[in-house]
Formats: sequence, structure tokens, C-alpha cells
Amino acid sequence: MKRVLAYAKPYLAQMGFQFFIKFSATIIELLLPWMLSVILDRFVPARDMYSIYLWGVLMIVCAALALVGNVVANRMATRTSREITRAVRHDLFAKTMELSCAQADGFTIPSLISRLTSDTYYVHQMIDRMQRLGIRAPILLLGGVAVTMALEPVLTLVLIGTLPLLAVVVFWVSGRSVPLYAKTQQALDHMVRKVQENMVGVRVVKALSKGGYERARFDEINREVAQRSARAGALTAVTGPVMNLLLNLGLTLVIVVGAYRVNAGVTGPGKIIAFMSYFTIILNALMMVSRLFDLYSKGAASARRIEEVLDAPGGLPVLPVCEGEQSQYHIEFRNVGFSYHKKYENLSGISFALRRGETLGIIGPTGSGKTTILNLLLRFYDADTGEILIDGRPIASIPKPVLHTMFGVTFQNDFLYAGTIAENIDFGRHLPHDDVERAAHAAQAEFIAGRDGGFGAELTSKGSNLSGGQKQRLLIARALAADPQVLLLDDSSSALDYKTDALLRQSLAREYADTTTIIVAQRVSAIMQANCILMLDEGRIVGSGTHDELLQSCAAYHEIYDIQMGGEAQ
Repeated sequence: MKRVLAYAKPYLAQMGFQFFIKFSATIIELLLPWMLSVILDRFVPARDMYSIYLWGVLMIVCAALALVGNVVANRMATRTSREITRAVRHDLFAKTMELSCAQADGFTIPSLISRLTSDTYYVHQMIDRMQRLGIRAPILLLGGVAVTMALEPVLTLVLIGTLPLLAVVVFWVSGRSVPLYAKTQQALDHMVRKVQENMVGVRVVKALSKGGYERARFDEINREVAQRSARAGALTAVTGPVMNLLLNLGLTLVIVVGAYRVNAGVTGPGKIIAFMSYFTIILNALMMVSRLFDLYSKGAASARRIEEVLDAPGGLPVLPVCEGEQSQYHIEFRNVGFSYHKKYENLSGISFALRRGETLGIIGPTGSGKTTILNLLLRFYDADTGEILIDGRPIASIPKPVLHTMFGVTFQNDFLYAGTIAENIDFGRHLPHDDVERAAHAAQAEFIAGRDGGFGAELTSKGSNLSGGQKQRLLIARALAADPQVLLLDDSSSALDYKTDALLRQSLAREYADTTTIIVAQRVSAIMQANCILMLDEGRIVGSGTHDELLQSCAAYHEIYDIQMGGEAQ
């Protein structure tokens, strides 16, 4: 909570000025019932019309000043809370981008989305209302009690007698509602994850006629969110009726006691009317306090969830720079082992070495660890055992901005965004257009010339107006555009026909001869020409060598080759 509230420090002067305006307007507002009692008890019995009109005009002026002051203060509070929330959301997003993949896996993507959206919204509501109602409500409450004490001490005792009961209710409810709202947000995380899964897999759901099945699963999660929200709402909903009951009972006693005192001539009717007005003001102030505790419960729970991300360690640490040994290899894996959840090894004993400009092919069954090798090389995760080196230097000692500029990457589940073809290839790197065209040509993306606008043609979100093969060629062009030292292709030619795939490999060998390439593939034809091929199974290397060597020494590779190529000699 403190970490989030620290974002208010740059706005303390502005908030102080806003507090002064709000305080002044509220004090003026408190004077109105008192002025009415003076008119009724002093000037009306004396038929002093001049004083009645004068005080009436003064009441109108005070009401106008209170209105203007509250409007100005509320607008300032809204602007301040907006700027604070924008800063929180900006830093939260920046921190999310800094998290290592292991940390993101721990939080889960749906939870991070929920924290960036609904949690920051609740924090915004809390800060905004705390500035608006958090100043006004206590002043009306305490000021109303003080004025009524001076106006009619006996009747004020009736009011004061209800306050301890109200305080017990408010604090009891708020102490139990914060954990409930935290659980509600956790359930909302699960719902966001389910919606995200269904949106991504909507075509599969429709193709397999599983709409009813997915609706049932969503209903189950949605029901859980509703139930948790209902429990939290039911608890906080107790405050309002209980406060109304206690205060209306107090108001009834005030009227009864006040009637006796007026009948006895101890007090005037103007004071009773003013006291009832103050009682209504105090009632509204207490309702504001109740609303504040509700907003605080949600905002505090959300602030803690935001702080969990902001206080997380800053991704993977960069080790002190070391000179690195003189190495003839560009990329080396030395007996690397890794586990995602530390329960079983996803990779074990992975070793290979590539000279600059060489190509490594990786093939194996689904789940054998092919993509995990690329994740470790990009340092999305740190290896549990062994070493990974680039030019003889451990990758843990290379700053991430430097490390990642070495690579051009096409992932298995990559994306295109709404924008022009040139923007998707450039990807915000401000590359020369000649480099963009060269990369597109090398990636066999000749279809661009046939589209209206060429490189300026607009793509829809996720490239839905392109075929699968066209998407893959644009993604490969994106990876090549910055002329990377290392090119990583993760099953990036699966949608290409054999002819286009062969032309792509020839183009890479010709135009990017100095680029070290690692190709993860399901097809033998995509890696046959590689300098070295790794055959993986259950995270271990079961075969290593050239295509011809593996045909002779690795039964698993030979089996894949026979199935895909029919065992024909190449």
C-alpha cells in the first residue's frame, strides 16, 4: 500500500491546495443550517424583514461558494488521481516487461493483465474518492457534531450515543472485506485466463463443435467469480442498512426529545430544524465513510497485488563483465540442464558448439525440449546446470539489451499486429527501407508486390488477412531485417510448401552467410543441409551429427526420415 501511495508525492502541493478549497467549501456548507436557525429563532419572531432578506441572500451566496468550491476541488481530485494512476500503470507495465519468464509464469499472464486493468482501476477509485469524500466526510461528520454540540448539547448526546455502535460496524466490516476482495480478484484472474484461452482458440472450438463445452467451463469460473463477489458485497452491504437503522433511531429520539424541549420553552423550533438538518448531514457523512471503507477494501487489496509485481526482483541479474576466453566457437552449450518447475528435467546434458556462420538443426518429438534450448539461449530463463556462451562469454554477463540485439527470432506462436507490412517487418526499430525490402526478398515474401500498396498495405490484427505461409514469411523477414548475428527459427516454415522452403534455405545461405542459424523443425527437409543436427527425445540428445551421419547412427532420426521422405536417397 505504501509503495502505491508514494506515487502521490509529486502532487502533494496540488493536493494540499485542493484540500484547502474542499475544507473551506465544506465549512461554508456547515454554516447554512445554523444561519437558517438564526433566521427562524431571531428575525422571524421579530418580523425583521430586512435582516431576513439579508441573511437569506447571505445563505444563497454561501451555497454558491460551497458549490463552486466543491466542483473545483472535485475536478482537481479527478485530475490528480488520473495522473497518479497513469504513473502506477506505466511503471507496472514497465515492470511486467522486465520480469523474467519464470517470474511471469509465477504470476501468470491473466493475473498480470488483471493487475494492469481492474486492479489499477480500483486503486484509481480509491485515490479519487479519498480526495473527494475522504476530506468532505470527516469534516461534515466532526464539524456537524461540533456545531450541534454548541447549538443543542442535550440533543447532541443522543447522536453521540450512536457513533460507537456505527464505528464498530464499519471497522468490523472493513477488516473482513479486504481478504474477500483479494480472493475475488484471484477468481477474476482465472476468468481472464479462460477468456484469453477461448479467444485465442476460437477457431478450434468452432471446428470441433465444442462451444457448449467451453460455455459450461466458462460458466463454472464465472459462477465462482460471482459467488466470491457476492460474499464480499454481502458483507459490505451490511454497513448501509445498519447505519441507517441506528441513525434513524437516533433521529426519532431527537424529534421526541426536541419536542419536549420546545414545549418546555428550553429551546426554539429553529434550533430543532437546524439540528435535524445537521443530523441529516451527519447521516450522509457516515454513509460517505461507509462508502470510503468499501472503496478502501477494494483499493487496498488491489494495491497489494500491484505491489507484489512492483516489488518483484528485477528479472534475471547480469553478472559482472568478464573478458571471456578466446574461443573458436560463436555459440556453445556445455552440459546444460534445465527444469521449468523444478520437478523433472526438461533438458539434461545438452552440449554443442557452432562456429560463426554455421547452421544447427534441432528435431525431435513434441515436448522434447527444442524450444527450451532457444529460450535458454535468449536468456528468458537461466540454466540450472552447465554453461551457455557466446564468443566465449557467458550469456549471464551480457546485458539483455545487448544480448537480444544479437538475435533475429521467429517464434512458434509469433504475432503480427494491425499496421502496414513495412511496420510489421520493421517492428519499431526504424530500419532503412532497403533493409526491410532485402529481408522480405530473402524470406521469399514476393507476394507483397502483388498487394495493393505493396509494403504500405494494411494488415489486420494478428495478420488474419494473410495465409499461414504468408504470415511465416513476414515473420522471417522481421527476424532478418536487422541483419542479426544469430538467427533463431522455431518451426517457422511449417506452413511453407517444400519448394518455397528450399528457396528460403538457399537464400539464407547466400545472403546471410555470416549469420549463425539455429532451426527448430518438425520436417527433416528443413534441416538436412545443416552443419550439425541434434535429435532430441525427452530433453536429451539421442543423436548428433550431419544428416548422413544421423541416418547411419540414429534409429529415431532414420525413422522420421523414412516416414517423411519415404526413405529415398538424397
